[in-house]
Amino acid sequence: MPEGPRRPRRGATTIEEVARAAGVSRQTVSNALNAPHRVRPATLARVTAAIRGLGYQPDQSARSLRSGARRTIGYLAPVDDPFDPNPLMAGFLEALVDAAGARGQRVLLFRPVPPTADPSAAVDELVAARQVDGLVLADVVREDARVGHVARLGVPFVTFGRTGPGEPQHWVDVANDAAMAAVVRHLAALGHRRIGYLGASEDLPWMAARRAGFLAEARRLGLSALVAAGPETAAGPETAAVRALLRGPDRPTAVVAGSDLLALDVYEAVRAEGLTVGPGGVAVTGFHDTPLCRHLHPALTSVRLPLQAIAVSLVGRLLDQVRGQPAPTAGVELAGELVARGSSGRPAAAPRRAVPRESVDTGPDTA
Repeated sequence: MPEGPRRPRRGATTIEEVARAAGVSRQTVSNALNAPHRVRPATLARVTAAIRGLGYQPDQSARSLRSGARRTIGYLAPVDDPFDPNPLMAGFLEALVDAAGARGQRVLLFRPVPPTADPSAAVDELVAARQVDGLVLADVVREDARVGHVARLGVPFVTFGRTGPGEPQHWVDVANDAAMAAVVRHLAALGHRRIGYLGASEDLPWMAARRAGFLAEARRLGLSALVAAGPETAAGPETAAVRALLRGPDRPTAVVAGSDLLALDVYEAVRAEGLTVGPGGVAVTGFHDTPLCRHLHPALTSVRLPLQAIAVSLVGRLLDQVRGQPAPTAGVELAGELVARGSSGRPAAAPRRAVPRESVDTGPDTA
């Protein structure tokens, strides 16, 4: 059946038209948009239905001029390689955009030019232009110059990562030590008594916390804890350090890595020593639960970071500051989630070495 003639396209729906359709005043519609707690539930439902039915879109620029709020959050993006991006921070950005959108906010990414330059000038320019209501900083380290600079500017800000004593406690972070302790308990419950550890530089506070959590829990459970160490300048130092650990007299039956990328070095070292990864061989675990975990063979046991919860908490704490709420006196620590996969399992009496393909026994597996 042919469609009837279309109505001529009109201009954008106005707030007055929404008010007439809902049978309320213009101020009531404004309250429904900006302060819904002031509107009775039945009235709010009528206004919301009218907004949806008419396709009304509030004029954000006009609202910003009236309130002074830009409804935009600035995110100082960490320096990264576009050809080898950090999968963790990419996931965090996705979570941050979603969390901001749910609160009617946008995220503006910015970075110093060139990328290696001091970020202070880029921050100053953004704040002076009044383009954002507040800032999010990530990858915060000890005595981070960015934190001190933004705090001196007096602009609302939050950090993914802990700030130090004497600095504003606007941070949200993962309980890295507790998450690593959960990994140790998982391996101990499977029967592992000798556990190795491979971590990155302890100048990174999250890596230092993971190592501390590993050692403390291993000590509490009476396990043998072996930390892989090797020359910093050697080719492939991480793999070499793990190989040295596996050749030692007290060879570990499991190796805990401080990140998923470090776990790749452990896989390489285990196989270079003629051993297998997983049950009956050397158990391996990672940290971050990046997508590569599911594609390794066997799939990697790892700690999943609560990126969505981190982003929601950061946005909430930032908007509280923007609205003049008292500054928090303590940060927020969120738990990671252990995701067990095939790379961790019960140890054999001794780690099983890989058998050359031509020597494989086709009979029943009694290992």
